[in-house]
Amino acid sequence: MASYYNENTVLWLNGAFVKATEAKMDFYSQSLHYGYSVFEGIRSYKTENSETKIFKAIEHFDRLKNSAAALNMPYIWNTEELITITYELLKRNNQKDAYIRPVVYAPANMSFVKNKESFIVIETWEMQPFLGEKLIKVMTSSFQRPNPKGFRIEAKAGGHYVNSILASQEAKAAGYDEALLTDMNGYVAEGPGANVFYEKEGKLYTPPPGNILSGITRATIFEICEEFGVSIEEKLFTTDELKQADAVFYCGTAAEVIGWNSLDETVFPATWENTISKKIQEAYKCKVTEKEYHKTAEPV
Repeated sequence: MASYYNENTVLWLNGAFVKATEAKMDFYSQSLHYGYSVFEGIRSYKTENSETKIFKAIEHFDRLKNSAAALNMPYIWNTEELITITYELLKRNNQKDAYIRPVVYAPANMSFVKNKESFIVIETWEMQPFLGEKLIKVMTSSFQRPNPKGFRIEAKAGGHYVNSILASQEAKAAGYDEALLTDMNGYVAEGPGANVFYEKEGKLYTPPPGNILSGITRATIFEICEEFGVSIEEKLFTTDELKQADAVFYCGTAAEVIGWNSLDETVFPATWENTISKKIQEAYKCKVTEKEYHKTAEPV
């Protein structure tokens, strides 16, 4: 049995709490055959006062709705009710620190005609940071991000992630921890399920929207940098420019904030513990657990 659930795990499926081992879906679903689904990756945390808090729940469930709209998927649920259901699901699974995965999926349909209904499932499981907690070694992937004219790139759609899986598997097979994808013009785009930032001489840089999924964690980094008084510039840049950085990190709900050791064979020169990026990593952890932190990028 997969480690994501056991015989006691509960999920929420189309209006009812059911045991994960008893849940069923239609094997003729358009989602299974064509990857036609949308989903979210959300985390809940045990806060400083020991309460359970879903981080940016409204933003995540609103994006789920927007992703469904972008893919012409019928969507009948509202954000407030889904948040309430998710808190109840966490309670039933006795989880505080958890990863939350809502998926909106399609009915049986082997044609490409627009569906008249959609289905939904919300699952939770315990998960450590997706890329671990040590500095990672990253490889420039031979795969590129899809042409945004070929997809609704702003939607968090299931089928888009075949691209991420291929890139990540390629990197791991070559002895790296994770991949870095460029866009169709050769500029740095993002990682599999993570946005990228680099630090150079006290300033941060990140790719602009257009060829990336502009993540909710990415937006949180902007908030932290504003608190710190750290400047961020959105710009196009190549892997060659990225290799000139002092420090680099990925961010995403699953990965949280994780620093890089190297890209290909280039090791980043700054001592991670002394970087602004490290301060951002610490601040992010404090923010999600509602812990007070010094709103300055200077060492304290």
